[in-house]
Formats: sequence, structure tokens, C-alpha cells
Amino acid sequence: MKRVVSVSLGSSRRDHRVEVELLGELFEISRRGTDGDFERAVRLLQELDGKVDAIGLGGIDVYLYAGKTRYVVQDGLKLMQAVRHTPVVDGSGLKNTLERETVYYLREHTDFLAPGTKVLMVSAVDRFGMAEALSELGCDLTFGDLIFSAGIPYPIRSMQELEELARKILPEMVKLPFHMLYPTGKKQETQDEEKVRKFGHFYQEAQVIAGDFHLMRRYMPRLNGQVIITNTTTPEDVAFLKEKGAGYLVTTTPEFAGRSFGTNVIEAVLVTILQKPWEEITPEEYLECLKRLDFKPRLVPLQ
Repeated sequence: MKRVVSVSLGSSRRDHRVEVELLGELFEISRRGTDGDFERAVRLLQELDGKVDAIGLGGIDVYLYAGKTRYVVQDGLKLMQAVRHTPVVDGSGLKNTLERETVYYLREHTDFLAPGTKVLMVSAVDRFGMAEALSELGCDLTFGDLIFSAGIPYPIRSMQELEELARKILPEMVKLPFHMLYPTGKKQETQDEEKVRKFGHFYQEAQVIAGDFHLMRRYMPRLNGQVIITNTTTPEDVAFLKEKGAGYLVTTTPEFAGRSFGTNVIEAVLVTILQKPWEEITPEEYLECLKRLDFKPRLVPLQ
């Protein structure tokens, strides 16, 4: 049996373990949260190193992208470097492939992303592939990177503007402690009511809301039937979206035993299947493996 473990800075209440057969191989896939405790995450990574087939880093990014430039999140790199023997990934390779394909799939099989559709991406630099694909389809985009990560009420409206701002801001932002940029630990279970009031109108003006679920959840107001494109959702998250008034849920990763796992988990599974060093795997190899696995987006009506 292959073992894949996601070590997350998120809440341990979201921990989960499943066994699933993929391409004739049995996998044990589990998620272990450290409640925002960075040193605890380091210790757990060191404990798992050499004892499992692949590790995913959850609740944190190592690499952010804007255009052809890659920015390295220092806290994420510290976690990655705590692992010396086992392949370790953060999901960024899969975001550039699977999440692009999700957008193209929705174009072909639904009417969610017609040209001119108003789309709010709560953060684009951690999902640049999805952002590029949505731009290609002619969506009316709002990127909330400054709004929801930095508290600056400035919506970014184009890919060009996103890349220009990233060049100016990201080199310094990636040096900050990650909890200053993204909800970790118990913050993933609570809403920032002040920012919900201040910034909720960006959600309500959109027809589609896309991006990281934890960032999305923390600032989500009452909705009016919007389509949600995200991943890493539990049954409790689906109930939350229903209560908020979302109309449809699309998850970019498949459902295993009642929940969808993060891109870091699925990328760790693919690395295990491909049996190649992470840095040598091409986007084409990821796509071919995804086709063999027949992974498709999950579409769930909520109302």
C-alpha cells in the first residue's frame, strides 16, 4: 500500500483518512492538521520523512506565480526543507494543470463561464493557472489578492495589472510569516466579521467565486446563488455554503469518502504514481496521469 500524507497548518478538526484504489494500486491518503503551530508541523514532517511515499504541504504555499515569475514563500520553503528523503509538494504544479483543465471543462459542459461572466478570485497568485484560463475565456475578472490577503480595498482587474503588482509587492510579502497572509489554525473555522462587512460586496457583485476555500470562507457574506469553484471541502463546508446561499459548488479535485482533498494531496498522489522527482515532472505528464485516473471536476447543486 502506498501512503500519502498531507501535513497542514490548518485545523486538526479537518483531519481525514481514506483508502482508495487508483490504477490498480491501493493508497492510504490522510490529512494531519497542526492548528497553525509551525514548529509542530516541522516536527511532524521530520517524523514522516522516509516513512511515507509522498508528503503534501497543506494550509501554506511554497511557490506563488505571476506570469513566468515564481516567488518563493519563505515559511513554506522552511517546511519543505524539513523533509530530506520523501518527495514533498505544495500543489502548485497541479494548480497549473488540473485547475486550468477545470475551467476548460466548465466551458464545455456548463454555462457557468460565458464571456463577460463576473468572476471574483479571492487570490490569483496561488492559482495563476486558473486565473489565466478564466481570462482566456473572456470573464470579467476581479482578483482579491490585495483585499483578502493584505486588507487593502483595491480590486485588481486584469492579468497585466496582477503581474505588475506582483513584481512590486510579492518579493517582500513572501518574507512575512505566512499566518499574516492566510488564515491558519482556528482562523480557518471563523469569519472575520469586520472584513465580511467591508468587503462582502465583492462577493455579492460576482456571479462566480473562485479560489482557495479557507480564504473564501473567512470573508464570505450572504450570497444570492453564486457558483463556487474551489477544493478541499468537507460535508460541513458544503453545509456552510448552502447556508450562505451559494447556488452551485464545483470542486477541482475528486471526492474521496465524502470530501475533496487539497491540490497538495492529489499532486503527492501523482508524484507517487509517476515515480519521478517532482522537479522533473512536466505539465504534460501531470495531464496524462489525470486522464488515466479519469479525474473530473465535481459539480454539486446547493439549492
